Amino acid sequence: MPLRGSPAALLPLCLLCLPAGLLLHGPRYHGRYAGLVPALQVDLWQPSSTSYITKGTVTDLRVPHNMSQILLPSLQQANIQYTILISDLQKAIEKQTGRRSQRNRRSLPGYNYEVYHSLGEIQDWMHHLNKTHSDLIHTFSVGKSYEGRPLFVLKLGKRSQPYKKAVWIDCGIHAREWIGPAFCQWFVKEALQTYETDPAMRKMLTQLYFYIMPVFNVDGYHFSWTNDRFWRKTRSKNSRFRCHGVDANRNWKVKWCDEGASVHPCDDTYCGPFPESEPEVKAVAHFLRKHRKQIKAYLSFHAYAQMLLYPYSYKYATIPNFSCVESAAYNAVNALQSAYGIRYRYGPASSTLYVSSGSSMDWAYKNGIPYAFAFELRDTGHFGFLLPEMLIKPTCTETMLAVKNITLHLLKKCH
Repeated sequence: MPLRGSPAALLPLCLLCLPAGLLLHGPRYHGRYAGLVPALQVDLWQPSSTSYITKGTVTDLRVPHNMSQILLPSLQQANIQYTILISDLQKAIEKQTGRRSQRNRRSLPGYNYEVYHSLGEIQDWMHHLNKTHSDLIHTFSVGKSYEGRPLFVLKLGKRSQPYKKAVWIDCGIHAREWIGPAFCQWFVKEALQTYETDPAMRKMLTQLYFYIMPVFNVDGYHFSWTNDRFWRKTRSKNSRFRCHGVDANRNWKVKWCDEGASVHPCDDTYCGPFPESEPEVKAVAHFLRKHRKQIKAYLSFHAYAQMLLYPYSYKYATIPNFSCVESAAYNAVNALQSAYGIRYRYGPASSTLYVSSGSSMDWAYKNGIPYAFAFELRDTGHFGFLLPEMLIKPTCTETMLAVKNITLHLLKKCH
């Protein structure tokens, strides 16, 4: 049962072995409640670690249904405000994954961009585009995951000149954030469908290449479909612990395993045994290093919080090209808001969200990519990681406006 409370609760709920959970939300933090978080082993959705919970922190958490019978009276007794956001998580999960036989999700070319797709479906889609749009798309692999899956990337753009600047886009670093891969697919769809009719898109694809990685954390994403809908990390094994996985957004070699990352292998923000320990991170870092002179922007898509973040994440400091990046962010969130009135906060990740070390965005910036952004897509907690499929289209439509805005800024402004 998901709850939002002070802090809010979300447990890592194995879909095959545990009953539904409860999602809570609450506005104010009470020290008396802090002990309940580890005691109940609740799964934090926002923020991602108890280390971020201070006075006034709004917290979202997931708890097993049977635990809610202990938790809710405790909250009431302590006079802690909370809101039940989703009273039956299992039912909400089944709405997204349980009706697959009733819908035409897989068949190509009639691919449905307004539903969530499994890893196999996404990879089939990539191969199909490689065959049917060879003038604009080239699909290739940058390496293999821990479990041996290929790490596919789409190279999108017109082969108009020998050398072109490029933009890197990745989605799905955290497995449970399904709206990320949905956006990566939407971006490609929009590029292909509007290339002939939209002068801005034509300009983008003529003057730039886009390297698009729809699912970064392929093992974790697959696991979120087959075993645990709320799995976050990779699926690597730890020789000394039974816990699997590393947070792929804490595993980069930039202030690695410092503030905002955990040294404990069972934690959701575990930084790994060493930087780039995860083959997925190592493969992408290698590709970005190899192409760093070409790649001028790095965009990573996450959920949820409705924010547009830029460096630094690991420290409170102003980046050297702050005015250019701040201007791009300001215009992007305004463009996004113009679609449906959805407001995004924007700013340095450390002060806008929280301090976290070892992130891909900071690493990209530190390695010479001047525009590095992380989007936290919809929503702000009402649905959390279970954003309904009916919200895929509006979320992706508004995000598309922001990405186009950043890309056109890149083409005409300072670097």
